[in-house]
Amino acid sequence: MADWCGRFSPETELKAQKELNENPATRDDDIQSVRDLVVTRPDIKFIRTDDAFILRFLRARKFDTYEAFRLYARYYEYRQIHKAIFQEFSVSNPEMYQALMDGFPAVLDNTDHFGRKILVLNTANWEVWRYPYIHILRAMLLSLEYLIQDEETQIHGFVIIVDWTAFSFKQAARLSPGLMRLTIEGLQDCFPARFGGIHFVNQPWYVEAAFAICRPFLKQNTKKKIFLHGNNLTTLHSHIHKEILPSELGGLLPAYNIGKFARELLEQDFGIDYGSSSPSSDHKDITMGLTRSLSVPLANDQYNDKETKDDSQDNMELLLTFD
Repeated sequence: MADWCGRFSPETELKAQKELNENPATRDDDIQSVRDLVVTRPDIKFIRTDDAFILRFLRARKFDTYEAFRLYARYYEYRQIHKAIFQEFSVSNPEMYQALMDGFPAVLDNTDHFGRKILVLNTANWEVWRYPYIHILRAMLLSLEYLIQDEETQIHGFVIIVDWTAFSFKQAARLSPGLMRLTIEGLQDCFPARFGGIHFVNQPWYVEAAFAICRPFLKQNTKKKIFLHGNNLTTLHSHIHKEILPSELGGLLPAYNIGKFARELLEQDFGIDYGSSSPSSDHKDITMGLTRSLSVPLANDQYNDKETKDDSQDNMELLLTFD
């Protein structure tokens, strides 16, 4: 039996019991129940089966052991299907480190009033000629892996703020439906985290158009957690108090350092080895490798993700149709 005593504060323990149905008396049995289901999916290589790792999935699914196992299986299935994303999956990878240093994501020092980690992404920092969007997704997934190691974060979760100030047509054209679907799958369906809210600020009309494309991929519960604030930061502050936000987001704190979190990862030399074969940094291998969806539907039956192209003109025309 694992010793779980004193791993987090009494307040967090109480929250885990009330909100996540976590029962210290049955926690070890719940973990074993999930582990026992591994044999039902011989097609998946479950690299980690230790108690602490499985516990993340139970917390993400409020200790429903069946749903926790489904998430556990999807986590590794996603990584098997999209192997190229997770090759050289480390902060020492220059491509990922570059995206991290540009603040994808930045992690604020303070949590919100619910104890949730606050991640900020400023799209103006993405210069498309330097690296493709897939490096941002990889950096985001690596960051979440690092942060979710903390048990307080497993229980409280995350909120994400995306600042779309100065987001250009040229950037929007690089976000194909296939890449958007890949992102949604990776965060919504295949990662053991609780996302309390995703807040868009200063978004132009074509971001809202892109969001319309994404809506069919989103679960109903996820849709309820996405807030489009536009230029009205007052509504953002009703969700995340300005006392803990930096000045860029209308907060009372000084401007945040976009590279601080990246340097923390570098100091830890953080990375994960999923047992992938020969490494590749060709982002085309990733975007062309969308062979099937784990759970979210395609926007229409005619979209073939094997034919995903990095074609700026085609992508922009698709965005314009949703105005």
